[in-house]
Amino acid sequence: MSQAVHSGSPVAASSAWRRVGLWKTGLAAAIGWGLVAGATEAWPDVADWDNTDTWAWIAAGVALLLLALVPTVDRLGKPGRALQAAGPWFLALGIFFIVWELVTAKLGWLPRPFFAPPQGLVDAYVQDWPRLLVCTEFSLRLFAYGFTIGAAAGFVLGVCLGWSPGFNYWGQPVLKLIGPVPATAWLPIIFFVFPTTFGASIFLVALATGIPVAILTWSGVKSVSTAYYDVARTLGASSRFLVLKVAIPAALPHVFVGLFMGLYASFAVLVVAEMMGAKAGLGWYLQWATGYSAYGNMYAALVIMALICSGLVKLLFLLRDRLLSWQKGLVAW
Repeated sequence: MSQAVHSGSPVAASSAWRRVGLWKTGLAAAIGWGLVAGATEAWPDVADWDNTDTWAWIAAGVALLLLALVPTVDRLGKPGRALQAAGPWFLALGIFFIVWELVTAKLGWLPRPFFAPPQGLVDAYVQDWPRLLVCTEFSLRLFAYGFTIGAAAGFVLGVCLGWSPGFNYWGQPVLKLIGPVPATAWLPIIFFVFPTTFGASIFLVALATGIPVAILTWSGVKSVSTAYYDVARTLGASSRFLVLKVAIPAALPHVFVGLFMGLYASFAVLVVAEMMGAKAGLGWYLQWATGYSAYGNMYAALVIMALICSGLVKLLFLLRDRLLSWQKGLVAW
């Protein structure tokens, strides 16, 4: 009798829950996304929004997927552990979307057209995906050119500043003069000098990338211990060897800090440059959507920009981890 009562106690139920391996956070997130789908479909909108049913089906699909993962996530290995780590975010996003849906489409507390509900963004993706695709491709191409050129030029400039006293004497004052000036402040001059807005935009992105990369690379090369150079010279190393095999590898942690700083700065400059005269791109799309009061389209473009930027940051982290794998165990990661 006592054993039966004990087996039905809350402690025993919790232990059984853990033995089965149910993902409790995932279950809560599935319920949250299910509420998003139910509220979107069952609660009338205060105004007509296209693709409301599409958004409800998307939310329901996410809820069903999370529900299917609840009993199986422990058996998925590394992907399962990643999903479990992201579980609180799935739950938070479900809560965020249901609040967003209620205060915009259902209750109208945030009025049109300035605040679009989730289905407003879905409608932008469904109806205007060809234009968004072209603008995304244009922005990625422009950013790739500008960031690559700026990172390469900044890296070479930083190495020269840190290694050569003569170059440092003449280059340091110029860098200190140009560095504090925002890249966007050069817009009138740049658009006058360059024959096309595409070339001007590439230069602005390269400038925003190159300045922090140059400064951090210079700092990294200057901070290399002279003991490393002394040991290498004792073994007969040439100046080229000292630069390529000692100075640059030791300065790489500083270089990547500069690349991260340049990535964020150049992405902001990219949007501004496209707003000033480009005929395509996400910055141009933002200006177009704002001019026509298509704020749902504007928010849709902002989401794409955020995803692109976060994806580039992730790729840069992966590159850093690969190139600086020798640092593990030496410094805190």
